[in-house]
Amino acid sequence: MLKQFLSRLPRKALKGDSGGDSGSPRTTTPRSSSRTGPSGLSGTPRSNGGLSNVNNNSNNNHPGQAQQRPSGPKRMSSAVFPASVVAGIEPLVPFKDVPGSEKMNLFVSKVSLCCVTFDFTDLTKNSIEKDVKRLTLLELVEFVSSASMKFSEPAILATCRMCAINLFRVFPPNYRSGGGGGENEDDEPTFDPAWPHLQIVYELLLKFVTSSCLDAKVAKKYIDHAFILRLLELFDSDDPRERDCLKTILHRIYGKFMVHRPFIRKSINNIFYKFLFETERHNGIAELLEIFGSIISGFALPLKEEHRIFLWRVLIPLHKPKNLGSYFQQLSYCVTQFIEKEPKLASDVIKGLLKYWPITSSQKEVMYLGELEEILEAVNMVEFQKVMVPLFCRIASSINSSHFQVSERALFFWNNDHTVNLIAHNRQAILPIILPALEKNAHNHWNQAVLNLTLNVRKMFVEMDDQLFLSIHAQYMEEEARQSSEAKKRKEAWERLENAASLQPVTGNTAVLVTPQATKIAC
Repeated sequence: MLKQFLSRLPRKALKGDSGGDSGSPRTTTPRSSSRTGPSGLSGTPRSNGGLSNVNNNSNNNHPGQAQQRPSGPKRMSSAVFPASVVAGIEPLVPFKDVPGSEKMNLFVSKVSLCCVTFDFTDLTKNSIEKDVKRLTLLELVEFVSSASMKFSEPAILATCRMCAINLFRVFPPNYRSGGGGGENEDDEPTFDPAWPHLQIVYELLLKFVTSSCLDAKVAKKYIDHAFILRLLELFDSDDPRERDCLKTILHRIYGKFMVHRPFIRKSINNIFYKFLFETERHNGIAELLEIFGSIISGFALPLKEEHRIFLWRVLIPLHKPKNLGSYFQQLSYCVTQFIEKEPKLASDVIKGLLKYWPITSSQKEVMYLGELEEILEAVNMVEFQKVMVPLFCRIASSINSSHFQVSERALFFWNNDHTVNLIAHNRQAILPIILPALEKNAHNHWNQAVLNLTLNVRKMFVEMDDQLFLSIHAQYMEEEARQSSEAKKRKEAWERLENAASLQPVTGNTAVLVTPQATKIAC
């Protein structure tokens, strides 16, 4: 009995040594030997990579649990954002230490090793293992950047699987007030504590997708519709750095995998529809519009019906949400790209803007006026004449705005040479609409800058056609006199009614007229 007991002690110590010092020569497990030499790389299971030794370390004090080690990788591969954190991982040999024929196998092993996930909210937890994984990821980025051989199908599968495990995750609820997704520009952006790690994974994915050694015909089986949908879900991240990386990667995928282009456009449209008609909250609208801006520039002429529908049902309605300011620059660029592609769309776009014109938001009105000016720079005479009457009725209303920025922005239209040329050729229709607004501003507006701009625009109309200006001005003065006379008559009629009502005797529940003199408050 005593001999049997003593004979077991060295074996327990040996197990503890092999788990505690993975790089020690005393390690005799088959997994360690397969990792320390190139000859064993081809036998390394790609499904669990560097996970088996890690679980061995976590279970080194419980020999009876050794049969349950393979269950760890299955849980991690099936989870959306694996919560299992391991106690240790072993670094593999560098690429320079293996022959060229074994480098792709070593690449698969290193990628599989990086499928281990960690909790980055606690900086002190698993710091050694995190550093090993970081160095491995950096080594993979360098290898992919300088790769000279075609990536094998197992390598493509392993890379897509590793990126999915590390990147695809569920975001916590947004507890910001209002949940406007960029509505409040004073909100500080939220930064992911795991970003230093995620950034390397994103860089690896970008280098991998753009690599000339990646065969798109083979990779499309793994960078498929499901992968793209999960990638699009990440655009709702609160971290602007992550959204910027996603924007670049998705654009490269769109460029390389032509077979996925219709699906990518459709999926992005679905995000826009959900934002417009359901939530009005999404963090990545600006980045998705920026991707579409480059896509639109590559549309062939004549435009397909699909692209026209995108303009009518997505881009124009996107002017309506209250958090327009968070993505307005990208939206305006997409709209102007459409008009540059097909100028006859300009009149329909302007009608759409007039339909969604903001009435109570001066900030949005300033943005609308700025976009209108950009559109008018690309519009031709025929399209301009289709919308000039409703357009300048709205501009005249903006000129009379008591908000000086709105009025000032509307008057800036006359600083654009192309717009002034359009107005000059159609002054007979435009001047009767604009002149009343200019005269009201000249006599009543409180802001000196607006007053000066009004007088300058008035002077430009005089120089265009002084006879027309004098004629329209005379008509305006006659109309003002007529309205003043009618207003005076209405006031006198009401005074007569008030006097007649005040002379009637009060009986029963008859309403009593309170004269203006009785309710006047001395100031």
